[in-house]
Amino acid sequence: MLNEKLKDYHIILASGSPRRHLFFKDLGIDFEIRLKPVKEEYPKRLRHFEISDYLSQLKSLPFKDELAERDILITSDTIVWHNNEALGKPKNNKEAFQMLQSLSNTTHEVITSVCFTTKTTQKTINNITQVTFKKLAIEEISYYIDTYKPFDKAGAYGIQEWIGQIGVTKIEGSFFNVVGLPVHIVYQVLNNLVD
Repeated sequence: MLNEKLKDYHIILASGSPRRHLFFKDLGIDFEIRLKPVKEEYPKRLRHFEISDYLSQLKSLPFKDELAERDILITSDTIVWHNNEALGKPKNNKEAFQMLQSLSNTTHEVITSVCFTTKTTQKTINNITQVTFKKLAIEEISYYIDTYKPFDKAGAYGIQEWIGQIGVTKIEGSFFNVVGLPVHIVYQVLNNLVD
């Protein structure tokens, strides 16, 4: 299995997301969490998956000079794309409310990019899932923000939380991609990287 294939490699996951940590544990992969601060800014000309691709690559830059021969660094970024605009993480209650209100009764895209960096190569993949929300009541949005404080989540929501359970009516694509990692593709890429 994958863990056996990767036994001579050192996987570094540069993510503070507990959800991503769990995915890697569930894959049965030995990995180290290593974090470096990065200002998540991107050129305004970028659209759609270009944004998450750019940010996932940007997150790998602080590690560039310290990767050893058999290191595989994994960096990732998720955005919500809605009305031709990227919704990042809300800064406060008001922003979170506006985001969720704009997603109410519509379909949006969740895009996750994952960048795999070694000493000599870099590969970036992305995955897109379409998510449809029912019409969310003002009370439902307020309750969710007050109770779950979704300020660390793109688009101001976690699909695995209460708002996803009561609000999401349709998903096209990978559920896990919306949670924050297209696990099936990460598994596939890692398998191919070490063939």
